[in-house]
Formats: sequence, structure tokens, C-alpha cells
Amino acid sequence: MLIGELSRRTGVSARSLRYYEAQGLLTARRGANGYREYDEDAVLTVRQVRALLRAGLSTDVIRDVLPCARGERPEIDLCVDLREVLGQELMVKDERIDDLRRERDALAGYLGSAGRRTS
Repeated sequence: MLIGELSRRTGVSARSLRYYEAQGLLTARRGANGYREYDEDAVLTVRQVRALLRAGLSTDVIRDVLPCARGERPEIDLCVDLREVLGQELMVKDERIDDLRRERDALAGYLGSAGRRTS
């Protein structure tokens, strides 16, 4: 299928599909006319990439995860090193959440003290 059809079937822009290809997440062959041609399994691959992006994974991590992904959700077969990679990603997310909570508390403190001064 051509990139336009893959875009329609997945709801992902052609620009994003080209980016996924450049990142090594999606493969296409070139037809005699030079157009990208995707196999039927590209639809599933794009849906997996989108789900993994929504989980907050970078394209570098997704490149490692994709060979272990099964289904649209996707389910992940925890390959030997994959458990460590995903555990590290989870730890980074937890640290970001902690940082955001501290920042939020600081802002709330400023709003609370500003409200007392203007009263």
C-alpha cells in the first residue's frame, strides 16, 4: 500500500510515517515509480508505535521494544534486556512526576501567600 493509504488506515500523517521510517520504526520498499510501498503489517506496526509513544517512550526505546510487541495494544514479550529498559523508563517517569509535584507545590505556595497579601 502507498503512504496515503497507510495514513488513512492508521490516522497518522504521511509526515509522521516518514519520520517513523527515518527512525527505523517502519520499513517500506520503493516501487519502480520511487513511491514508498508498505506491507499489510505496517498498519499494526504504526498502531504499536502510536501506543508506545502514548506511553511516553522515545523512538530510541521504541526501536528496542518493537521486536517484542504483539498486538495493537500492544502486549510486550519481555525479552531478556527489555525488562531493564522499561524499568529504567518507568523510573525516569516517576522522577519527572516527583519533580512536577515539587514544582506544583511551590506554585501553589506562591499563590497562597499572594492571596494573603492582597486581602
